[in-house]
Formats: sequence, structure tokens, C-alpha cells
Amino acid sequence: MIAIIDYGVGNLKSVEKAFLFLGYEAVVSDDKDFIKNADAVVLPGVGAFADAMDNLNGSRMDGLVREITGSGKPFLGICLGMQLLFDYSEEGGRPKGLGIIPGGVRLLPDYTGLKVPHMGWNKLDIVRDNELLKGLPEESYVYFVHSYYCKADNTNDVIAQTNYGISFDVAVNYKNIYATQFHPEKSGDVGMKILDNFAKMISGENQ
Repeated sequence: MIAIIDYGVGNLKSVEKAFLFLGYEAVVSDDKDFIKNADAVVLPGVGAFADAMDNLNGSRMDGLVREITGSGKPFLGICLGMQLLFDYSEEGGRPKGLGIIPGGVRLLPDYTGLKVPHMGWNKLDIVRDNELLKGLPEESYVYFVHSYYCKADNTNDVIAQTNYGISFDVAVNYKNIYATQFHPEKSGDVGMKILDNFAKMISGENQ
């Protein structure tokens, strides 16, 4: 069973539907015991970093996320859910994140002349072999909607980047924790393959 954490932000049901389409059991839930006992956990999200952290802290989901990420079970952060795993964000007065993955979240620069927010399809540049990205086509494009990007302190945690005026980290793997800045549930066959790879980690099938 895959638990999708409901902490009062949007874009939860689309992730659930993607896993169900692939044939996996997945449930959006705010029940801490259910989430804790799931085989794998997903933290999706869209919206403002500070508001999302307030929701996590207010519902005491922050401690639950830290407990789960420390348990060794597969964990996936998506979009804002990826950003929240880092130490801080430049959005809204530099609020603290969960501090699980070393690094920070920065505003996309305007000197590139490209529109912010970054919205649309970009090529995935895989920089390190990883089970989350296993079997993807050479030319893989994924869908983004964001104004801030993650910068990991440790380059060994980075498994993919993209270029939108600048190159930045868009997929990471830190221990049992995986995260993507893009939306796999909105990224067609490529995104579904990524979600399938993640779900297969439950049984070790993708090792």
C-alpha cells in the first residue's frame, strides 16, 4: 500500500489516480497510523513553501515525515513535496524546511529572460544511474510548474537536472528518499514509468 500524505495542499488526487492506473494500491490519507504502516509514502504538493510547512507543523505531520524518511521505506517527494525536504527556501522570508536533504530552495533568476514561473515540458538530463529513473528513453521530457528550484549541497544526491536558462537539480536520491521537482503524474509515459519504478521498490523488484 502506498500512502499519499494529505496535509491540506492541492494536487493529491492526481497522484493517487496515477498509481491506481498503474495497478497499485494508493490512498490519500491524513491518518498518521495508516501512513506510518504503509509500504511506501508520497509527499506531493503545490503552493507556497511557508504555508505548506505551517500545515505540516500544525498537524504534526512534520515529525511523521521525519520518522518515515528515517525508517528506510521508500519515500517520494513531488514538486513542493521535494522542496519541503530541504533545509530552507528563499520563498516568503526564508522559512525552514524539514531539513532531511541537505540544501536549499532558490528563486529562478529573471536574468535569463525566460518566464517565471517555469511552466511546461523540459528535457530530463540524467546525471547518475538510479532505480527511480531506470528504463527511461534517452530523450525524456517531463512537466514542470514552479518558480523556485532545489540546490542540493551534495552533488552525489542529484540524479537528474534540467536546463531552463540555468541548469538546476530536478531529481534527487538521498538514502531511501527520492524526490522530483517535476510532476511525474502529469508527465505522460515517462512520468508513469518513474512512478512505476518507485512502486516496485516496495518489493525490491527494481533493485
